[in-house]
Amino acid sequence: MIKKAFSVALVGAAFLAPSATAGAAQGWQRVGDGITAGLSGIVVDGRHGDTVDTLAVRDNKKPGENRLVAVAYRPGTAPQVTPVTWRGTLPVDLEAIDAVPGRAHEYVALASDGTAYRIQRENTTVRVLRTFRLPGVSPDGNYEGFALAAVGHGKIAAVWADRGSSDHPGKLTAAEWNPAANAFGPRDSAKFRAPYPKKDARQISDVKLSAEGALTVSSTSDPGDDGPFDSALYAAGHLSVGKHGAVRLKVSDTPKRLATFSGHKIEALACLPKSHKGVLGSDDENAGGSITEATFCHP
Repeated sequence: MIKKAFSVALVGAAFLAPSATAGAAQGWQRVGDGITAGLSGIVVDGRHGDTVDTLAVRDNKKPGENRLVAVAYRPGTAPQVTPVTWRGTLPVDLEAIDAVPGRAHEYVALASDGTAYRIQRENTTVRVLRTFRLPGVSPDGNYEGFALAAVGHGKIAAVWADRGSSDHPGKLTAAEWNPAANAFGPRDSAKFRAPYPKKDARQISDVKLSAEGALTVSSTSDPGDDGPFDSALYAAGHLSVGKHGAVRLKVSDTPKRLATFSGHKIEALACLPKSHKGVLGSDDENAGGSITEATFCHP
């Protein structure tokens, strides 16, 4: 098994509290071995003391390969990993997941082609409530990030991300989403380019949106199934929603780097409720998947 070195350099100490260093120093905990065990998206499903219950998607494509996994994570101890059964036709290449605000154990998982699956978790299974395409997705796009948040005026905002490459910026798109009607409002889009990594880059490997509208983006370097991988987290910009549902994205041309991670391809971000702390999941291809915590969230 390939053992990956891990380091984290914190940038912008005014934002990251000292506990970020302590949290990251706990190190990465393995959640599975081999190319089918990576985490390509993650969401917090609950918390019991120091243990965080998460639900993660895997970007597997073949029949018989796991699509969802529940991970009970506690810093410094081996995670408890439980496969979750997907009832019905299996999706292909799930890349992101987030919770539907105000609806317990209900989520939207996103495949790389822009197909969204609204799902309900029931213990160790999920059932699909609805399948739909995100509006305006490109047949040439590769969608790796998705986020939902209640952002004021009784509105829920959705953000999704086309990952981009070393030669092309990533693209963030946002709209108001009405879960009752499964309807989207007018869209706004903005390009995002990460200052680092530059080589073999995926400009956006995941995105999270806070209730205050803050956008956090992960960016990665992916030279192939054996790495070596590098990742960074950025304060990418801000989203606002007017009382009539008009969404506006403001993305920085010089995003603030929050942290840098060596040896892991971070594809999954999730934040703890009302906390600066969050969890990170990696898809390290042949080296499997891992999870850790860090301080990067906007409570």
